[in-house]
Amino acid sequence: MKRAVITLLSLIMVAVIGAACGVMYVSGKVTSELTLENETLFTIESGSNAYRTVKFLRAAEITDVPPFVAKVWLKFFAGSTSVKSGTYMLRPGQSLVDVFTLFTQGDEHFFAVSLVEGLTLSQWIETLKQNPNLVFDLDDDKLRQLTQGNGVDWCCEQVSQTEGVYLADTYFFTKGTTASELLKRAHHALIEFVSLEWEKREADLPLTTPYEALILASIIEKETAVPEERDMISGVFVNRLNKNMRLQTDPTVIYGIGPTFDGNITRKHLRTATPYNTYVIKGLPPTPIAMAGKAAIHAALHPLSTDALYFVAKGDGSHQFSTTLAEHNAAVRKYQLKR
Repeated sequence: MKRAVITLLSLIMVAVIGAACGVMYVSGKVTSELTLENETLFTIESGSNAYRTVKFLRAAEITDVPPFVAKVWLKFFAGSTSVKSGTYMLRPGQSLVDVFTLFTQGDEHFFAVSLVEGLTLSQWIETLKQNPNLVFDLDDDKLRQLTQGNGVDWCCEQVSQTEGVYLADTYFFTKGTTASELLKRAHHALIEFVSLEWEKREADLPLTTPYEALILASIIEKETAVPEERDMISGVFVNRLNKNMRLQTDPTVIYGIGPTFDGNITRKHLRTATPYNTYVIKGLPPTPIAMAGKAAIHAALHPLSTDALYFVAKGDGSHQFSTTLAEHNAAVRKYQLKR
């Protein structure tokens, strides 16, 4: 009897030790580093389960955890095994346990796209079309729908109001996001920002609606790439509007010419009447001419107090500002005619 008890206890001890060794082996495998040298994107398709995900990781040579070890771990030790579809960024130093935390929490990788200020909607559309991580779904009808029902009465009720009604910024998204979803976010971001800035605008501006501020911001955006000049450029345009002077800004003329513009603005262009030719019309053009960022919108509503009425490009990206036509003509001779 005593011998039987000793034998039984020995067998139990062997089993416990064996189980402990097994647990340590499984634990060691699933907590060891993945076989990665660089950051790697990994996509879990809809309908995948935990074990199938491990199989895909093995097939991609991201992990060398044996199938049996993976099954034991997933069944007894892994906790949550409900993986969520999506694209994840896997990094050197992570383990199978680490990446399954990402998979089960749905902590997808965010991609970024920069929708650059000063570009037109058609240029943005090309940027979105070329992004491999977005689903491109834009057409004319979709673009019109994106800006309808935005909760404000100053923007986008007209079919023509699609240019310049999105906020230039960098946007983050998960793989499979549609281009229309991204633009809708950019539109709502613009409505929110312009509405807030409009409430804080300087007094006595020659702007009657936030939409007019957006038009002015788009012109400021096209006129200078020097951040420090934006409020000064705004000040000049505000002065000209207050004096009922034509804005006489080349970017509006170029926008009015459209896709046929070859890069060379001529006297004929400046004399041809279009709704955007500010050498011919007084006041602002009917719509923005480009996408504006926050800084240009802020400048449009907070112009620098100045007596300047003119500016000319120096050729290095900056401008020479003048208060009189004589000073301006001298600056044109110095910086433009000489070149």
